[in-house]
Amino acid sequence: MDDDIDLLTIGRLARRTGIDVRTLRFWSDEGAVPPAGRSVGGYRLYDAAGVARAELVRTLRELGFALDEVCRVLDGRTTMADVAETHVAALDARIRSLKVSRAVLSTVSKRGSTAEETALMNRLARLSAAERVQIIDDFKADVMGGLGLEPPLREKVRQLRIELPDDPTPEQVDAWVELAELIQDPDFRARMRVFLELNTPVPGRAKPAGSNIWWTRQVVEAVAEARQAGARPDGSVAAQLVADMFGTTALTAALASLEAGIEADADRYFRLVARVRGHRRAPDSTEHLHWLAAALRVAGAGATGRR
Repeated sequence: MDDDIDLLTIGRLARRTGIDVRTLRFWSDEGAVPPAGRSVGGYRLYDAAGVARAELVRTLRELGFALDEVCRVLDGRTTMADVAETHVAALDARIRSLKVSRAVLSTVSKRGSTAEETALMNRLARLSAAERVQIIDDFKADVMGGLGLEPPLREKVRQLRIELPDDPTPEQVDAWVELAELIQDPDFRARMRVFLELNTPVPGRAKPAGSNIWWTRQVVEAVAEARQAGARPDGSVAAQLVADMFGTTALTAALASLEAGIEADADRYFRLVARVRGHRRAPDSTEHLHWLAAALRVAGAGATGRR
């Protein structure tokens, strides 16, 4: 036969569509591309509708449809829209899983992790939403449970959520893995408890002297500007900065609050939380905080010497 004849053998159909004969034969056997008839010798023959159907089957298979799904769509037992919707959901889940895998492997590559560390990171990355919430709630109960907060602040803490979105970026997954590792560390929890005791307002007590270092970003920004201008922690600019921030009466308490936060690595914790939430990444303030601690020590020593 030649291509001008209405009916094509399976070999000619293969050449017309670019689909190999073995695949066409399988699709034909499964009912996806049935022949229009057979030749006198028993060979399958396909008409123009068979050509169009073979090309449609190929398209649906390339989109990930199983052959039985293709047959159900073509036979009218289900709609294309219903099958497509199912596949969109499956692809979304697969994409999320691939993003998690990429984030874990990226972290492993950067850290040079061992097999055991990789397994832990993978487990943390693939926790369900409920399991992630439980880790955060356990951390809050352990670290903040004994602070004696006023009811409005206690309710705010209770409602505090640190959640990955349904479609997290690799950076968010990476930050979550690091955060989950950190907040499950008993030593970190103990240091954070001390830090929060010194920096959280509680009923019947004055506002902690050093709390604005942590809850007011302008403090760190002011230190950053001073350092950029070349100010030293034992110089006059630093002394004026400390006086503007704390006056002269609470330097010891402010230093204790600051040192507790540095010891707890609180700045790292806050930056991880922001990254998990997808907020604009704040710069690492560690060096600025150490500079401010040095300035407070100098100012405190000077205040003691003047008494």
